[in-house]
Amino acid sequence: MGVGLAILGLAGVAFVVRRPLLMSAPRCMAGQWHGCFDTFNGVLLMMLVGLPLAALVVWALARCRRAAGVTSAWRTSLAEVGMAYGTVPMVWLTLMPGPGVGVVPGRVSLVPLRDLVTMGPVGIGGNLLIFAALGFFAPMRFAALASVPRILALGAGCSILVETAQYVFRLDRVSSVDDVLVNAAGAVLAGLASRRWWRTTAQVSPDQPRPTPVSAG
Repeated sequence: MGVGLAILGLAGVAFVVRRPLLMSAPRCMAGQWHGCFDTFNGVLLMMLVGLPLAALVVWALARCRRAAGVTSAWRTSLAEVGMAYGTVPMVWLTLMPGPGVGVVPGRVSLVPLRDLVTMGPVGIGGNLLIFAALGFFAPMRFAALASVPRILALGAGCSILVETAQYVFRLDRVSSVDDVLVNAAGAVLAGLASRRWWRTTAQVSPDQPRPTPVSAG
C-alpha cells in the first residue's frame, strides 16, 4: 500500500513537471554536468530514470537475505535503498551553490518563523521533502529510531549538518532555523505515514544462538 502510494506520488510529480524535465533530458542523457546535475530538473529527472535500478537493488538485497534466512528481508532491503535513494539527491539539491559561491559570506537566520512566510508553498513543500525518505524508512530499518521524538531528532540533526555546511563552505545559501524546523517536520510526518511498518524489535540472526531459559531451583 505505502509503496504503491509512493509510486503514484512520483508519477504525479513527473506528470506535473514533465516539460521542465524533458528540457533537461538531452544534457542528462549525454552525461553533461552543467544543465543536468547542477539543476533541480536534472536531478529530479535522474531520480525518476534511476527508479528501475533502485528497484533491482532492493530485489537483489531481499533475495540474498531470504536465502540467508533473514526475517523481514523485503522490508529491510526496501528501507535501506529508500533511505539512500530518497535522501542523497535531496541533500545534493540543498548543497547546490548559488551564483556567489565562495564570494558572498555565509548568512544565518536564527529568528524562528521569520523566513517561513517568504518560502511560499513550493519552498515549504520542498523543505518538507528533504528528509522525508529518511523519516519514512529509518524506523522501518532501525528499531532504535522507531519513535516520533527520535525521528524528530534525526531530521533536525541532519538538517543542522546541512545548514552548517552551507555556511561553512560559503555556498551563497542562507542557513535558516526555519529550514531546520520544516525539514524536521517533514521527517516526522513521513515517519508517521510508515508507522504500521516500524521495526519494534532488533532482528536476530539465524546463526546467533538463542538464550536458554534458566529453570528456578
